[in-house]
Amino acid sequence: MDNFLHHQKTFTEYLQIEKNASSYTVTYYNQDLNEFLFFLQQEGVNSFTEVNQDIIRLYLTTLYNKNLSRRSVSRKISSLRTFFNFLEREEVIVTNVLNQITLPKAQKSIPEFLYVEEIEKLFESNDTSHPIGQRDQALLEVLYGTGIRVSECQSLTIKDIDFSIGTILVKGKGRKERYVPFGSFAEKALRVYIHDGRKQLLDKSGENTEHLFLNARGKPITTRGIRVILKKMVENTALTVNVHPHKLRHTFATHLLNEGADMRTVQELLGHESLSSTQIYTHVTKDHLRNVYLKSHPRAKGKE
Repeated sequence: MDNFLHHQKTFTEYLQIEKNASSYTVTYYNQDLNEFLFFLQQEGVNSFTEVNQDIIRLYLTTLYNKNLSRRSVSRKISSLRTFFNFLEREEVIVTNVLNQITLPKAQKSIPEFLYVEEIEKLFESNDTSHPIGQRDQALLEVLYGTGIRVSECQSLTIKDIDFSIGTILVKGKGRKERYVPFGSFAEKALRVYIHDGRKQLLDKSGENTEHLFLNARGKPITTRGIRVILKKMVENTALTVNVHPHKLRHTFATHLLNEGADMRTVQELLGHESLSSTQIYTHVTKDHLRNVYLKSHPRAKGKE
């Protein structure tokens, strides 16, 4: 067991130092690895050199017996594959048996998004005469207007906002930074909030924080807090849909592509490493194009 823990520790250091992985990524890798190490103990496996394809297939069976989705199983195996690649590099093992294991590709779920009319109702739900309403309006404008992740939004500081050129400096996954533009609506909401509502919230805590978004007590808001705010917005409208930060990210991408933005630009704005991550939105644009075609082309459908 001590040998297992030693390699897990060095792997964690590898993720943090060499791969510059985020704390979330490191946590998930260790969760998957801890589960696998517990399985090896149960099976009496005392060394990583003893792990073979039969052991991995048995582990896959235990995962599927837990009724895990294909996506969850694929993620766990991907974590282990990375770990065993590390062990091979460190010459702890000769070959990575995980590279010989193939899994059925998980079906990519269709991203949910909001229609323009639904978004407008959310914007109308905030009372911007009060500090909380100003904060909520600015928060919604930033999430929808930039498509950033909730964790990226939560960590924004005043210094990250550059009104002179209309951009936000975003710290993304793996501590990678990117600049994301914002429009006039977001600019107006941010200026009102920063110069009025935020100052009033800050007075409540007496703290001198640089965090952009604050909670009702004047302290830096949490990602959970952002989700609660969005839920309350929906409750203040006649909407029956579930709204979460990632749905606003999906909506941002979908609306851009529907209005003619190219895939590469959207990829860069979202901070996706590969274009394949952005291509999950193509189903939406295809539906949109088909609807426009059917409505507009004189030979698209027969006369009734």
